Amino acid sequence: MNNPLNKIKAIGADYKQLDSKDRRRFWTDGILNNALYILMAIFVIYTASVKPQFLTLGSFTNLITQVAAYLPMALGIAGTIVLTGTDLSAGRAAGLTAAIAGIMLQKVDFANKMLSNLPEVNLGWILVVMLMVVAIGAFIGIVNGFFVAKFSLHPFIVTLSTQLITYGIILWLFGLNDNNGQPISGLSAEYKEFVGGKLFRLGNVNVPRYVLYAIILVAVMWFVWNKTAFGKNMFAVGSNPEAATVSGVNVFLTTVMVHTLAGAMYGYSGFVEGVRSGSVAANTGLNAECDAIAACVIGGVSFVGGTGSISGIILGVFVLRIIFVALTMLGVDSSSLYIIKGAIILCACSLDMRKYLVKK
Repeated sequence: MNNPLNKIKAIGADYKQLDSKDRRRFWTDGILNNALYILMAIFVIYTASVKPQFLTLGSFTNLITQVAAYLPMALGIAGTIVLTGTDLSAGRAAGLTAAIAGIMLQKVDFANKMLSNLPEVNLGWILVVMLMVVAIGAFIGIVNGFFVAKFSLHPFIVTLSTQLITYGIILWLFGLNDNNGQPISGLSAEYKEFVGGKLFRLGNVNVPRYVLYAIILVAVMWFVWNKTAFGKNMFAVGSNPEAATVSGVNVFLTTVMVHTLAGAMYGYSGFVEGVRSGSVAANTGLNAECDAIAACVIGGVSFVGGTGSISGIILGVFVLRIIFVALTMLGVDSSSLYIIKGAIILCACSLDMRKYLVKK
């Protein structure tokens, strides 16, 4: 039954046994449950007909690089959604780690260097800084997870608090050494090469190295979610924390670990974002968690808890990036993108809740 063809045959056999009322419901549920994918397909066809360059190799390469940049944060925040929560601090955590990485990896001879007497930028120092910012992101996750698990506070409140605290630290950082809030620029060539250097060439466009790093992270997260006791415990807690406790699962530790892993992903996202953007500003990472949450819900990570897959997250990020690339190509202004993004999140969550209510 793992064969897709066998599954289709089984669905066809079941469909033949339905009466007319159930058949209408079958089609109604199928269309509503997949409404976003259907609308996306229609939208892609329309965009390709109006803008033929949308289906070119260069456009596809651009899409791949965007997916690789936004995927790590989605992989992290998905775990908090599996636990029926969310994380509003993700974007600011990425902004903080981007700023720290930028400060630590500026050119040695850069005129507006924020910190002096730092080691020479080489592979070893880059790896140290990467581990540092990942650890900082993980610490933010530990704080979130601790207050959620220890005091049974709603993740919305906890992560909103850490979002504000983190943003305050970001503003403080940007005011150091008379920087006066100016963007952190002058990133070293070694840092840029490590993150955004050419992995290979596809057509006339270079594919950056962080695409490979994203693939590695996907493999690691797939293993964690599907092949470890931690992954099984995460889904158990998300489905029913009381039953998980009775089964011997440490709900407190699992909750803290999920948020810690999410924070580590935010830290890595910030490390990449500085190079991808060319510089780091105080608003770097602003609302990035909205994109991640939308991608997760589109990909089937349910807010009712205990449901989700790595493949679904990847699909969700792809769908969201395809929509935004197409909208940009069609000349839609940035203000309208926020409206569309909000509508997508609202529709995705509504359809997700509908599936849950139908099952009940």
